[in-house]
Amino acid sequence: MMSIKRIDVGSRMSGAVIHGNTVYLAGQVGEGESVTDQCKSSLAEVDRLLAASGSSKSKILQTIIYLADIADFAEMNAVWEGWIDPANPPARATSEAKLAAPKYKVEFIITAALD
Repeated sequence: MMSIKRIDVGSRMSGAVIHGNTVYLAGQVGEGESVTDQCKSSLAEVDRLLAASGSSKSKILQTIIYLADIADFAEMNAVWEGWIDPANPPARATSEAKLAAPKYKVEFIITAALD
């Protein structure tokens, strides 16, 4: 039976869960006023959680991105394209969705392999 390891365990959720050779991150939202600031903040936390899990952005398998306003698609992509490992882009989907609080403009949901 495969073990399950949880990272940054809280009362509501874990920041990351490892099962087998796969890492599942909780949805990441960031701080700041702009989509750019929130993307950079969110993706820095993705980097931190992946490192704590023994993985990295080059091992991301899939990313689901929610934007509060799809009109911010190009602004989000500008940050995303500067952040991802260009040799190993993941499968990805982006949708418009109402996020957990009005201040949030973008949320990233990441699934990655272990290094």
